Amino acid sequence: MATDYDAPRKNDDDTESLEAIKDRIPEGTTASSDVDDADHSDSFAIPEVANEELDVVVVPKQEDEFTCSECFIVKHHSQKARKDGQYGPVCVDCFN
Repeated sequence: MATDYDAPRKNDDDTESLEAIKDRIPEGTTASSDVDDADHSDSFAIPEVANEELDVVVVPKQEDEFTCSECFIVKHHSQKARKDGQYGPVCVDCFN
């Protein structure tokens, strides 16, 4: 059986008034007005760690270390590939 989906649909429910629809909804159900912003305000608080100062000791590159020209990580000379790259020493991880 063929159905014409472009034809306007007319039901008896279309003539029902807005007040009649509101009367059918129970009193206990409402939209998002039941959600109180104060109930969830603590779950999005910024932790106090952001205000702490971090102490970091930076050690300069040692004699037995090199900086990879691909990943720019300082690595031990045992991590150096046998052949240098186009722009300088390359680590074994970047060479493969």
